[in-house]
Amino acid sequence: MKKTVLTLLAAFGLALPTTLLAATEVDTNGDGVLTIDEVQAVYPDITPEAFSAMDVNADGALDDDEVVAAQEAGMMPATEG
Repeated sequence: MKKTVLTLLAAFGLALPTTLLAATEVDTNGDGVLTIDEVQAVYPDITPEAFSAMDVNADGALDDDEVVAAQEAGMMPATEG
């Protein structure tokens, strides 16, 4: 699954605006990345396994590129930016 997200990052990451992430609504601490707690507060159906698959660089948080790739892959609903 991570390979699929990485492929999508390469294919779409540079072409899509990174503003798809509504930081003020999802990123509650304003640090520019989303933790599993922040994601599950908005999308409670996202499991830890799904979050891990979206976290391509395995740093425990989703940056804008990972969010865009996850949204394009249908792993996370698109947010309004």
